[in-house]
Amino acid sequence: MQKTIAAVVAVLIWASIGDAKELPGTSSMWHGFDRHDFVIDGRNCIVVAPELQAVKRQLEPRPWIWRARFFGHEPQLDIALLERGFYVAYCDVSDLFGSPQAVAHWNAFYDYMVAEYGFAKRPALEGMSRGGLIVFNWAIANPTRVACIYADAPVCDFKSWPGNQGKGGGDPKSWKKCLDAYELTEAEALRYNKNPIDCLDALAANKVPLLHVVGDDDTVVPVNENTAIVEERYKALGGSIKVIHKPGVGHHPHSLVDPAPLVDFVLEHTASSVEVSPVHAK
Repeated sequence: MQKTIAAVVAVLIWASIGDAKELPGTSSMWHGFDRHDFVIDGRNCIVVAPELQAVKRQLEPRPWIWRARFFGHEPQLDIALLERGFYVAYCDVSDLFGSPQAVAHWNAFYDYMVAEYGFAKRPALEGMSRGGLIVFNWAIANPTRVACIYADAPVCDFKSWPGNQGKGGGDPKSWKKCLDAYELTEAEALRYNKNPIDCLDALAANKVPLLHVVGDDDTVVPVNENTAIVEERYKALGGSIKVIHKPGVGHHPHSLVDPAPLVDFVLEHTASSVEVSPVHAK
């Protein structure tokens, strides 16, 4: 009887996926996969869909990795996950430095993709460089909606970058934009205590696993002002964090030549977190 029920469920899932609801926007190709460009909440968004057969093979609707900033840069992890049936999503808030405005835009995108297209309720998050600010700040605001975080040479304190309050070079133009995005004076920003390094408690309490990849010689986003602080504080809170160090490497290149450790991390922590709203498909 149980085998019969399982077979019926499998057939229904296949049928639902076959009668797919088309993703919105303008279609094009990206590394051999269907890319869809559209606007949500006034922000440019991208979703790249896996091949239909990849979705059917896993019989799980809409697992996804949500990328922040620099879409398409060092895409080896994204491509590997597409090949395994994941969707790759992007909502451009690059000029907002993870501010409350950015979090609000990401909330709108998340709500839309989950409600309208049955995306998993707990995506993996991927943040490179300044993208670390939004992936952490969104996760901190939504700790039950995150499967895991992969952060690559991430900014975890805007005082380090672009604020130039440490050993990095900073970026004066970006610092001005950052202050505007947060609606802070410079004096207020230097006292600000809601950067990712300051607010890890909720992530640790919800057991969100972290994986950081860093170049040990990074002089743009210094490790000891960002990832090292997160690592020390997260472990003290009982959180799970792994840091992959690249000796002799600076801020670039991002990612890993062989993304297998990154792929394994995402697969391990999304396998049991794919909770979806009613099934839609590509």
